[in-house]
Amino acid sequence: MKVALLVGTISLLSWRSVALPSVAPPSTEADPSDVLARLQVMSMEALEEAEREMERSDSGSCSLGTAQVRQDWENMNTLMRKGYVQAVQCLFESESKLTQYGWPTKSRYDDFVAVHVNLTATVHNTGNFLGWHRYFLHAYESALRTECGYTGYMPYWNWFAHRDDVTKSPVFDGSATSLGSDGEFFYHNGTLAGVLQIPLPSGHGGGCIAQGPFAGQQVGVGPMLSVFDGFPTVKDLFVPNPHCIRRDLNSYAATRFFSADALLNVTLGAASRSIRLFQRELQGGEYPGHLGLHAAGHFVLGGDGTDLFSSPNDPAFFSIMLHPALARTIEGTVTMNNNPPSANATVRDRLDVKGLLTSEVLLQDVLDTMGGEPLCYVYN
Repeated sequence: MKVALLVGTISLLSWRSVALPSVAPPSTEADPSDVLARLQVMSMEALEEAEREMERSDSGSCSLGTAQVRQDWENMNTLMRKGYVQAVQCLFESESKLTQYGWPTKSRYDDFVAVHVNLTATVHNTGNFLGWHRYFLHAYESALRTECGYTGYMPYWNWFAHRDDVTKSPVFDGSATSLGSDGEFFYHNGTLAGVLQIPLPSGHGGGCIAQGPFAGQQVGVGPMLSVFDGFPTVKDLFVPNPHCIRRDLNSYAATRFFSADALLNVTLGAASRSIRLFQRELQGGEYPGHLGLHAAGHFVLGGDGTDLFSSPNDPAFFSIMLHPALARTIEGTVTMNNNPPSANATVRDRLDVKGLLTSEVLLQDVLDTMGGEPLCYVYN
């Protein structure tokens, strides 16, 4: 969600070298959900124009007619939501396939968390951050479909809906068609986000997911570097740490950081005109007190979601520019914040997911979500 979610989910447009729709941009004073809806319309208009100009609609390659559609969880019907939940539960119930690494992975779900932990330092605040996570999400979706019989595609959590009370979102309402509820109440004294520079008040949860799917669900990896108050870390991927998934849904963070201004800045504003500014605005750290849309998603989840390394422990992690000229540009090195100093990332770099998928993919292969193999999808 993320995210998307976390990870995923601010990807409004698959890049195309076409002009933007000639419409007035939404206002920063508008409700963020309305802004998002308008941006989605603009995105689809741009894609349709791209297909007309490139005359590829009926060419048999990836097109709007053949693309997978990733839907807002709120717009999915009961059967679709339950199908997704059951597939995720299947991953929790299936045995690990990555035992060769010696990680404490007991389930197939743990495999994805461990891979994320293992590669965190080379896929965050790096030139490959967006591309790698896009491919990681594709690997997760592929496992749901090929190993657990899921027939749909990845849903997404609309960050901008129910931000005044995240517990009211159908993603987190604790019903059988949700991804579980808030955590059980656990007294804690807030969280320091943004490299310990941004204090966030505690929510009303903090403990194990209390209701609905994944209530009390055990995971085996991490947390490695959680800044969530009262959540001990293990700091070593090879140390087993069975624990329940913890959440502390934080509406304060959602209301403060999931704003129309932040959304417009990365899609139509100044941050959308430079890949460097886009990444910094999205990930946070552009100025004191700036959390960024992506980082804010982690802290709205709280608990396991706040750990940079093992945040995929929370299933909501998986449920993220409108200027086509930047379609295939990247910026940054191949180590987090260039520490230790490393080479610049290039579009010819291979994406490593430690055997989650076996085919070799280069970063250039996932810069366009409608570029064909391996990606062909849109958000709706």
